Amino acid sequence: MISQLSWKIGGQQGEGVESTDRIFSTALNRLGYYLYGYRHFSSRIKGGHTNNKIRISTKPIRAISDDLDILVAFDQESIDLNAHELHDNGVIVADAKFNPVVPEGVTARLFAVPITAIAEELGTSLMKNMVASGASWALLGLPLEVFNRAVEEEFGRKGAAVVEKNIDAVRRGAEFVLEQAGGPLDEFQLEPADGKQKLFMIGNDAMALGSLAAGCRIMSAYPITPASEVMEYLIKKLPKFGGTVVQTEDEIAAATMAIGANYAGVRTMTASAGPGLSLMMEAIGLAGMTETPLVIIDTQRGGPSTGLPTKQEQSDVNAMIYGTHGEIPKIIISPSSIEECFYDMIEAFNLSEQYQCPVIVLTDLQLSLGKQSCEMLDYNRIVINRGNLVSDVPPLETHAQFKRYEFTEDGVSPRVIPGEKGGLHHVTGVEHDEIGRPSESSINRKKMMDKRLSKLDNLQITNAIHVDASYEEPELLIVGMGSTGGTIDEARVRLEQDGIKTNHITVRQIYPFPTELFKPYAERASQIVVVENNATGQLADQIKLNVGCSEKVRNMLKYDGTPFLPSEIYSRSKELV
Repeated sequence: MISQLSWKIGGQQGEGVESTDRIFSTALNRLGYYLYGYRHFSSRIKGGHTNNKIRISTKPIRAISDDLDILVAFDQESIDLNAHELHDNGVIVADAKFNPVVPEGVTARLFAVPITAIAEELGTSLMKNMVASGASWALLGLPLEVFNRAVEEEFGRKGAAVVEKNIDAVRRGAEFVLEQAGGPLDEFQLEPADGKQKLFMIGNDAMALGSLAAGCRIMSAYPITPASEVMEYLIKKLPKFGGTVVQTEDEIAAATMAIGANYAGVRTMTASAGPGLSLMMEAIGLAGMTETPLVIIDTQRGGPSTGLPTKQEQSDVNAMIYGTHGEIPKIIISPSSIEECFYDMIEAFNLSEQYQCPVIVLTDLQLSLGKQSCEMLDYNRIVINRGNLVSDVPPLETHAQFKRYEFTEDGVSPRVIPGEKGGLHHVTGVEHDEIGRPSESSINRKKMMDKRLSKLDNLQITNAIHVDASYEEPELLIVGMGSTGGTIDEARVRLEQDGIKTNHITVRQIYPFPTELFKPYAERASQIVVVENNATGQLADQIKLNVGCSEKVRNMLKYDGTPFLPSEIYSRSKELV
């Protein structure tokens, strides 16, 4: 028996690839397996090659597998594009309709199943995804009743007749392939899972749920890949808690509406990707100048311009740090797991109100859309901190106004919700004095700038860096952010087997950079390898700028639209030693 296995389904968008993957992985999740998914899709509604890859394991995993065990193909293109991933004992389950051919040099076994023909016999070719699912599930020798329950969940709302037809399609696919193969394939029999209940979700859903748990009650946003699922999730959930989602006319309106709602006292957020964040920059500056809380999710994708809207990249770091004109305090945090997507949103709302500034939660497409297992969330960890929000303003002198931008020791001024008795003050995007009145005084300007910029002097988020430092003086300190953490860890296991000493840091507080936490590990390493999905080494540049050690820093870059594989980090790390 084996402890892990990789499975992929490919076809044309609109052919049922997504639903097949969803039901297949849901059934595996019900059995208690750990899962990690990667979704390759085109930037169009229908047509174009798409594939979903699921890694199945008895132990926690956070990386795409290098190779492939089973490929389910709805067309020859899926075989041609993906068969090279199959190892020597791999299997292709393909629709006999297109007379599948195994490419030259690929030694995988082919099972040609009349997937479309069986579905049409049952009434509609739309059920071919269930025939294909049943065939590949049967090869694993897993209990069919578990899969059938997942089918019931998927189609139950359409009535018992539809459910029964789809279950019949699963059964027919399983029976056909088992007759061809002579039974389940011994080499693909998975060890039993631990049976523990796990969540199985994408990062976008986790961030949306985290926002809800943090007390967010308004989301203003404009749809954009790969952020739209945040909006879609909250459209369904927020009204149940007295909240709402407003689809604005563009990202400029989304950001300014969020600023207005936060000013009014409602926890509000927006979510977008690189092009949308470019449009929001002036508004982000407004939030910084008016010291209004603002939480923004940036789900990075391939750029610039429209770029690769459905592909992996981590190239917004510089834009998020330097994008606004002028100088304002802002916080940029980067979750590296599904769990952190949830908890970091709660922290983002707290930080935004504690420091009265914009907080950007920086993810990447793989973390945002790659579905994976995570432990059950602990709602007892949720703490709401609204910062220096004054609800009972002390009596003021006659005609005096509230000092909304009062000079304080820590730079954080008292804040009131509009309408609070005694809280009258002025708000403007131009420079202002303590009560918000416009001021061009050079003395006031310097004091206000110093006040705003000093607010983050002592900032340190929860786990600003994740450190796995087994060695006092490693040959390589491998550094990453976002979704690269699990891939780096797998590569390190292989490097360890080769006798290469490595430590690992995942940077979670992107800005302000956690220099003092990072520096000791950098100084003790022979080389610092920075793994990132961009072409210019943006995270590496932040390390050089804030920590130094420039002569040690080595870039490991990938910007072809796909995530790193463990084998890539392993082989390129070996070249550096």
